[in-house]
Amino acid sequence: MEQAIQWILHTEGRQSHPGNIEPGSGGERRDRELLDAYSRAVIGVVESVGPSVVAISVRKNRATGRTEGQRDGAGSGVIITPDGFVLTNNHVVENSGALEVSLTDGRSFSAQVIGTDAATDLAVIRIADGSLPASELGDSELLKVGQLVIAIGNPLGFQSTVSAGVVSALGRSLRSQTGRLIDGVIQTDVALNPGNSGGPLVDSRGRVVGINTAMIYMAQGISFAIPINTARWVVTELVMHGKVRRAYLGIGAQSRPVNRRIQHRLMLRNPTVVEVITVEPGEPAERDGLRPGDCIFDLNDSRVGSVDDLHRLLSEWRPGSTMRLSVLRSGRVETLEIRPREG
Repeated sequence: MEQAIQWILHTEGRQSHPGNIEPGSGGERRDRELLDAYSRAVIGVVESVGPSVVAISVRKNRATGRTEGQRDGAGSGVIITPDGFVLTNNHVVENSGALEVSLTDGRSFSAQVIGTDAATDLAVIRIADGSLPASELGDSELLKVGQLVIAIGNPLGFQSTVSAGVVSALGRSLRSQTGRLIDGVIQTDVALNPGNSGGPLVDSRGRVVGINTAMIYMAQGISFAIPINTARWVVTELVMHGKVRRAYLGIGAQSRPVNRRIQHRLMLRNPTVVEVITVEPGEPAERDGLRPGDCIFDLNDSRVGSVDDLHRLLSEWRPGSTMRLSVLRSGRVETLEIRPREG
């Protein structure tokens, strides 16, 4: 009994510390305030962005024994202009016959595909209405690892589903359906499922910073989004031209290492180059003097060490404008001026 009384007196006089927070203490209040702030941030994002997130149903009328109008696929999208332009993934709407877009207020519209780009897995569709809730686009260059992000979409047909997490990594690369690399991809631990594709990834201020595009099956807490800065450029191209215009040379190529002696002698910045394997007849490369066996190592003072580097630089170049290629040819450096066409 005496030992019990001494233990009670000892615990009553003991001060609280972070590992021993008592009910009603200042530490508990601070924790509650932090949780309330987190909840308010997520709720605020859902209230501001949620109405602009749409469910997309894809229907194809095909003579395959299926019921006419039967749904073939589904995904998500986000309205980016009040007059009805919707940003989503290419793989959501590709090869679609008919599209139906459903809003959170219960309205449904048929939609028209404005343009698709398989190389970035982005697409723009449009619904015919002039007064729609549109989301604000942010700046994906300002994202920080560890930052709170929220995904809104329609996973597995459950409309207007919200999931939250953090930015896990920046600057990832994903291989698109065309074989090109998508650079600057955002990795998060936000829970995504089929149907989330095309929906927005949003920061705590309600600005769209990415378009959710992929998750890794059988993995938990790994999902990816196309950065909104990439999407801005793609949207402009799709709305203005119906496609993304990229410079085209007309070559088949592969990456290969450079002999160290040649690298040092010619002061090359890369240990690898892009070797031209084939040149298509009548295309810009043949017309302007590029030959099989040439090894490209520089394009307009930008290093070229891989086919992905070459694709990236050609994507950024305006078709019809002359570019300067530096190549290795028979042990010498040659400079060629080539005017690529739109491809």
